[in-house]
Amino acid sequence: MRNIAIVAHVDHGKTTLVDEMLKQSGAFRDNQVVQDRVMDNNDLERERGITILAKNTSAFYKGVKVNIIDTPGHADFGGEVERVLKMVNGVLLLVDSFEGTMPQTRFVLQKALELGHKIIIVVNKIDRPDARLGEVEDEVLELLMDLDATDEQLDSPIVYCSGREGTATLDYNQPGTDLAPLFDTILEHIPAPEGDPDEPFQMLVSSIDYNEYVGRIGIGCIGRGRVKQGQEVMVCDYHNPNRRYKGKIVNLYQIDNLRRDPCETACCGDIVCVSGIADLTIGDTLCDPASVEPIEFQAISQPTIEMTFSVNNSPFAGRDGKFVTSRQIRERLQRELLKDVSLRVSDTDTTDSFLVAGRGEMHLSILIETMRREGYELQVSTPRVLFRTIDGKKCEPIERLVVDVPEEYMGSVMEKMGLRKGELQHMQPQGNRMRMEFLVPSRGLFGYKNEF
Repeated sequence: MRNIAIVAHVDHGKTTLVDEMLKQSGAFRDNQVVQDRVMDNNDLERERGITILAKNTSAFYKGVKVNIIDTPGHADFGGEVERVLKMVNGVLLLVDSFEGTMPQTRFVLQKALELGHKIIIVVNKIDRPDARLGEVEDEVLELLMDLDATDEQLDSPIVYCSGREGTATLDYNQPGTDLAPLFDTILEHIPAPEGDPDEPFQMLVSSIDYNEYVGRIGIGCIGRGRVKQGQEVMVCDYHNPNRRYKGKIVNLYQIDNLRRDPCETACCGDIVCVSGIADLTIGDTLCDPASVEPIEFQAISQPTIEMTFSVNNSPFAGRDGKFVTSRQIRERLQRELLKDVSLRVSDTDTTDSFLVAGRGEMHLSILIETMRREGYELQVSTPRVLFRTIDGKKCEPIERLVVDVPEEYMGSVMEKMGLRKGELQHMQPQGNRMRMEFLVPSRGLFGYKNEF
């Protein structure tokens, strides 16, 4: 067995590559009609063409089960990436053959290196006419050095892929015919999960799903031991030693391709879904009651912006949604907290409004749009950035902004960034375009996208 996550900047082709990996491993019948980006299964993901939630699937190759986690590429959903990295032993770092390393590539790679994961560099979209394969390779190596990678991580293998065509090769001068070179590299380079099946059971919950029939479903990788359906376990929390209670695993599932198959038992290294335990949350450890040892959970980065969600009290109240009271809005926000670790909800002085903090405009806008489609009616305020005091100094969130424009627009972008307190860090021509990298305060970016 191998457990891997695919990480990359937004739009570099993660989900499309997973589609082809599933097709070539025999997940679908030959005559089965399969939609594109099969992992993006919620309406908003398909409409916007982005991945919002990290999702698990698995493929079989040469008798080895490869558990694959497809992750989002937007910085706003970075919390999704941070928590699933605990479930895997290696990472496929996907890089576009023209765009090269981008800000989010840096962010997710840093998290993977901190956990000591093995890396496979995948240069994707090699069939693009403007591909810069040699330069992109150098950029990735520079980034690894920048992030203090170990010698072993610097020696990571490089695979050249076309996710859309479903081909991979180890030498870009010789085109591939299928994804076999990528699968072979995964089996050779990524270690199998470690752990002793005879030791007491222990599993960290890295993800939560919710189902109206069975309640909360905890998803995680078994660190050691075995688990059976109907087994009693102790739920504990590394960061809160007083929080301990017993529970029973009513249902146990393993992920097989795109299905969750019920199973009787599972062993260390398996990624499983368990249901039947009330109040289970991300970061909890499930243990054998005879040996209670909680596992430390990765600290999730703090939210950077905040909005006020309140009951709609305008003259048009009650015309748009079914759920309009503060109690219904509160329940919906609390339910979102079960699944989204990087969201924060707090009460205000009044009973009909709540402070909701997230990782960026996109993060909160997706939540608002999801609630609107579910029939919730609410008012929201303009976003505000969250300041924090670090070592006695007031600090604000700073973003790394990459702008890619034709050369004649360079001047006006730099002028506008100057007014918004952006500092130019780096400038690089690419054909007849110019790529500029700025460090800019989050509040300086509000509203810039439309202007751009």
